[in-house]
Order: sequence, then structure tokens, then C-alpha cells
Amino acid sequence: MNAPIPCYHCALPVPRGGRFNAVVLGETRAFCCPGCQAVAQAIVEGGLESYYSHRSEASTNPQTLPTQWADEQALYDRPDVQAPFVHHAEDVAETTLLIEGISCAACGWLIERHLRALPAMVEARLNLSNHRLHLRWNDSDLPLSQVMNEVRSIGYAAHPYQADQATERLAQENRRSLRQLGVAGLLWFQAMMATMATWPEFNIDLSPEMHTILRWVAMFLTTPIVFYSCVPFFKGALRDLRTRHLTMDVSVSLAIGMAYVAGIWTAITGVGELYFDAVGMFALFLLAGRYLERRARERTAAATAQLVNLLPTSCLRLDKDGQSERVLLSELRLNDRVLVHPGAVLPADGRIVDGQSSIDESVLTGEYLPQSRQTGDAVTAGTLNVESPLTVEVLALGHDTRLSAIVRLLDRAQSEKPRTAQIADRAAQWFLLISLVLAAGIGLLWWQLDPQRAFWIVLAMLVATCPCALSLATPTALTTATGTLHSLGLLLTRGHVLEGLNRIDTVIFDKTGTLTEGRLTLRAIHPLGTLSSDDCLCLAAALEGHSEHPIARAFGMAPMAAEQVINTPGLGLEGRVEGRRLRIGEPGFVCELNGNAVPRMPDEPGQWLLLGDEQQALAWLVLDDRLRDDAASLINACKQRGWKTLLLSGDSSPMVASVAAQLNIDEAHGSLRPDDKLRMLHQLRTEGRTVLMLGDGVNDVPVLAAANISVAMGSATDLAKTSADAVLLSNRLQALVQAFDLARRTRRIILENLIWAAVYNGVMLPFAALGWITPLWAAAGMSVSSLIVVLNALRLTRMKASDAAPSLTGRQRPLPV
Repeated sequence: MNAPIPCYHCALPVPRGGRFNAVVLGETRAFCCPGCQAVAQAIVEGGLESYYSHRSEASTNPQTLPTQWADEQALYDRPDVQAPFVHHAEDVAETTLLIEGISCAACGWLIERHLRALPAMVEARLNLSNHRLHLRWNDSDLPLSQVMNEVRSIGYAAHPYQADQATERLAQENRRSLRQLGVAGLLWFQAMMATMATWPEFNIDLSPEMHTILRWVAMFLTTPIVFYSCVPFFKGALRDLRTRHLTMDVSVSLAIGMAYVAGIWTAITGVGELYFDAVGMFALFLLAGRYLERRARERTAAATAQLVNLLPTSCLRLDKDGQSERVLLSELRLNDRVLVHPGAVLPADGRIVDGQSSIDESVLTGEYLPQSRQTGDAVTAGTLNVESPLTVEVLALGHDTRLSAIVRLLDRAQSEKPRTAQIADRAAQWFLLISLVLAAGIGLLWWQLDPQRAFWIVLAMLVATCPCALSLATPTALTTATGTLHSLGLLLTRGHVLEGLNRIDTVIFDKTGTLTEGRLTLRAIHPLGTLSSDDCLCLAAALEGHSEHPIARAFGMAPMAAEQVINTPGLGLEGRVEGRRLRIGEPGFVCELNGNAVPRMPDEPGQWLLLGDEQQALAWLVLDDRLRDDAASLINACKQRGWKTLLLSGDSSPMVASVAAQLNIDEAHGSLRPDDKLRMLHQLRTEGRTVLMLGDGVNDVPVLAAANISVAMGSATDLAKTSADAVLLSNRLQALVQAFDLARRTRRIILENLIWAAVYNGVMLPFAALGWITPLWAAAGMSVSSLIVVLNALRLTRMKASDAAPSLTGRQRPLPV
């Protein structure tokens, strides 16, 4: 079968027999749906079709963007709704919107050009790094709702941006850390040049006056580093002294403070060596490590806030007379009744009081097929109504919803995540304590022997034993390996992943979207009568073309049209195609039409549907979620390492057991809720197992946060990606196999670095104590030691041939008939 043509706008496959076309850049282009066609036509009619020449990636499919009702947009024109995020200055309004659907720089160009063309627009500026659109416009001539509709007309969705206070506070601290790092790096380089010019090796024909000037210049350049960039070290040292908890901050603060004071003494008296370059070097190396750590914490703190995006901004509330009124979610109260149309997200936990439909709960449970719900059944906030209108009585809001319970599970799981750094901290405390005690003791001894040399020997000991190489031994290797894996499509967001992979003995997999591709495909058609497979497919596609159910997407476009189509939620569809009355869906529902017994279902795994008319059953159609091509190679790699493998899924279909059997997974469990998965993970942890979790949905977030190591697929939800320790950007499972091999090499490099750092400190400490090494040579030795550690870590950039070339051993599933 020929590969399907990709949609020119979104790159999704164009269904067979697709009829949506438009002329773009002088050629007729094919589109997968009327939404993409309309967006492309709007871009062309606006004179912005050069967007398609500049873009580097396909745009987001408009149908995947959140549904925005016209009356919901009108809510944003209310002054009370605008108050938190719109600011007015004279006749100009100013706000920031969060834009969804951006995939490349050309998207930003398109949005800015389109909005700037509006007569009342004063400024439209998009930040591509965070997808925030800053607007200034005359709102008396152009309502905010119209601005948001203009954004949607070109294929993007706009939402008011309101920063979470905790996230914003962390962002401010991050910016301050970046400024401190920049000041340290810039001034250290200048201070090093001034200091080196005073060394005897470089001091050629340097007049005494210029020598004095250079000493003072170095001091003034170093002062901002000490009193601005190094403030976190001094604050940490004071805190540690108050709590009697010894950390590296104490040693670093002593070394920096004493070197700075000694440098001032030398600058004033001209006696001794300048150590201002050492101060700047300490600050630069240590601040860089802390800045990377802060960025990781910032991403973690922002994860929980993203759950709010699952809920709609507004909903339709019914009054006593049954009339609907659109209100903000904050205006909803317990026992209110809300009307939820097909395609809309449920705003709160509740109970269905009128209607029958299917609910897509995949975002919370992982179940890829919508579940039938009828009057009296409970429904959950954040899930999607698929087929028919529902009237729901609100039973839980805010913190009492199931969605909020997942947030609490996430918080608890994150607090229970093991911290390997705690072990390193305890070891560092003993090392620092011994170093400080020895420095004090040796200083007192030299004070008795030669008071003039005592201070310089103590300073040399502090500089020589400053744990710079020790602190660089692990981070440099991890950072280098992280960059290598990033080039392979695996992004590590936390530094403990590569170290932790060496201790893994159990791997938990999600099914839908992880081991499988996460979308239903028509795998096979088994005719039961005289009609061919293609004829049966045409009839089925004609009926499914009138359904919004995810199953319908697997049938593509039909060359014929169906009439009088009736949707019976949870059972199937009935309609007329070319005069023939047909049904498709559950076997019993279809056989009611012709009165015959249900034919024998083929003994194959998958989601089976029956197609029939008034005389007989016509065909069995099987839908399947296709396995990823390299899923088998990942499972085999885990088996070769002796790891236990488990498949935990929210899916209740037989596909869970089928996938586990096909991939030879040790254990498989279906119909699991997020708390069920978390409970099984805790049981494994109780048994002493170290767990790696691979998932992609919001339902996987608590387990991703609680696992020792967690990896989210690149196609996962934003919350799953920000909660995971690593993101598989390429969606290529083979990259994980390469990560396993690289982790072993990284452990070996780290061990070599630690041994070198320990040997260096062990040798330098007695030399410094005997006065054989001056503080200057101690600083130089420490720099060389750090350089050796860095160069050794850079060996991880070289990938072996076997690592660089993927070995895909997984077998491809059959294509749809």
C-alpha cells in the first residue's frame, strides 16, 4: 500500500479519497480536514502565505486545539474578567496571552504579521521561548475577544496568561542567579589578566607604579564578585553554622574570604601574591553548577500548575427553566447543573442527570477508547465528552476533584523521590570537617614555628583542599553525557538519571502512546459475505464519517455519503448508504438489525467491530493501536540486563495482555487508575527494587514523579514531560538502549574522576601543610586538577559505532487493509 500523502498544513496523513484542497504558493495542496483547509485559506487571503516558505515544521492541526465557543470568547470582554490580566494606560490596553500550537519560528512570524495588520493594534510581540504574546491595542475599537478570534483564524489558540506566584518567584531567583554568574565570569577574566601581569614570569619591564595600579585594578574587579556573586555562598555558610550542619559553603566561603583578604593585604603592602584570580575561578565554577540545579527545580515547580490547563475556562450553566448561560469556571457552585456538548471538556466532577454518551478519559486513566456513560454515572473534571450532549450535576469543585487528587499525588511522590545527593553531602561533611580541623591544627603549629608563614600555609591548605575537582567530577561527566544523549534524541532534565540507570533492576511501561503509537488504525477486514474488503471499508467509512468518536478517524474519508445516521452511544451507528440500511458497532447491536445470530469472532487480539445490513453480517473489522517499531528491541535490552519488566495500563481491553505477550513482558496489569499505579510502584520500592518508569500521559504523572528514574515520551503531555527526569524527544525507544550503555561508561568516567580528585587532595594536603606549596601553586594545581577532570569527562562525547547506529529489531505490525 502506498504511503498516505501528508497534510500540507499539519503533516498528518490525508485520508484516502480526501477532497480538501487549496492553492498555496502557486500549487494545489492537499489537506486532511476542513479545519486545516480553512486555516490555509485564511493565511493565503491575508497575504501571509510566505509563512509556508519560512516554517521548519508543520503547524499544529487546528482540530487538536481546545474548542473555543463564540460566547466564551465574549466573556473576555467583561471588565471583571479582564481585571487580573489586562492593564489599561490612557486609551491603550496591554496584556499577555499564552499561544498554543506554535511549532517553529515561522509560526511567530505569522502571528505577529497577522495581528500587526489590524488597525487598532499598537504592538504585537511574541516570545518564542515561552510562547507568550505581548499585546498593546486600542480596546475601544478592537475587543479582546476579536483579537483572540483573529489568532484562532490562522490556526492557533490564545489564552490569558497569569503567572503562578511560586513559579514566578523561582523565575526571579533564576534570573538573579544568571546575573551573578555573568558578573563572575566577566570580571574574573579581566581580574585574571591583571593578576597574571604581576607575576614574575610576565613582569617584564613593568614599572613599580604600574605594578601597584594592576594590583588595585585586580582588587576592584574582584570586589563585585565577592560581594555580589558570592553572596549565596556566604549566606549558606552562615545558615550552616547556625544549624551546625557543615557543607561545602563553609569551606568555599573561608577560601574565598581569606584569599580576598590576602589579596587586599598584598594590594596595599605589595608583599605576597595576589589571589584575586582564584576567587573569581571559585565563584564561576560553583555558580555555574548551582545555576543548572536551579533551572531543574524551576521546571519541577511549574509542572503542577500545568494541570489547570486541562479544565475549560468557562461552561454552560443551566438555570431553573433549563436555559443555558455561559459562566466562568470560578462562578460554578455545588449542585449546579451544567450542559456539556460533544467535544467539550467536563468542568467539574459530577453525576449525569440527563443524556447518554461516551467519555474520553485517556488523559486521566490511559484508556484509549472512550467509555460509555449514562444517567446516574459519575464523570470526572478534565475528561472529554465525545458523542452526545450531557446534563451533569456538579458534585465536586476545586481541591475536591479527582484532578486535584492527582496533583496531591504528584506533590507527595515528588517529596518521596530519593536524593542521591544526600549521601554525597554526608561524605562531603566528613571530608570538609577533616580538612578544616587539619588546617586549624597545622596553622597553630606553624604559628609556633614561624608566625610569618602560618597564614599563607593555612590559606594554601584551604585552596589545595577546596573540593573543586571533587565537585566537578560528577557534574562534568553527567553534563557531557547529557549533551551526547540530547544529540540522540533523549533530553535529560535532571542530573541523577545517568547515575541512577546503573542501579535499575525493574522497568515499568505504559502501553498507549509509549509501547504503542497511541492512535487507532484499521488493521484488517474479514468479509463474511460476497462483498470485498474494499467495498466493506467504503460502507463502514460512510457511516463512521458522521461520528466524532476516535474510532471514526481510523476509517478515513468515504467516497460515498450516508443518510439518516443515528448514533447510539456505546453501541454503534445506523444509517443508509446507497439505499442499504446498515449498522456498525457492537456485534449484538448489529445483529438486531437482521435477526441473525452473532457470527464467530476471529481469534485475534484487537478492538472488533461488526458491519451488517438487514439481511446478514457483512464483515468483521479489527482496530488496533500499532506497536512502535523498536519496542521489541527495548524490551530485549532490558531482558539482557536481567531487569524485571511490567506493563501497567489504564486500558481495560484485551490489548494489554496481547501487547505483553507479544513483547515477552514479565507482568501486565490493566484497568489501573493513577493511584493504583502508584501503589504498585510503592510495593516494588518496598521490595527493595530500583524502578525506571516510561510513560506519556497525565495519568502517569504520579508514577513518573515517584519512580527512581522516569522517562516521558516526546509526544507526551506537557505535564508528563516536566514531571519526568528525561524526555524522549525523538520518540525513538532505541535511544533508551543507547542511554543504558552510555550510563555504564559515565559511571566509569565518574569513578576515574573521583579517584583522581581524591589522589590530588591526598597529595597536595601534606605538601601544603609542610609549606612546600605556596597558595599560588595550590591555586594553579587546583586549576590543572579541574582541567584534567573536565577533559576526561569530554571522552563521553565520542560514541561507539554500535551506540551511534540504531539497531531496530522490532517487527512492524501489518498495515490496515
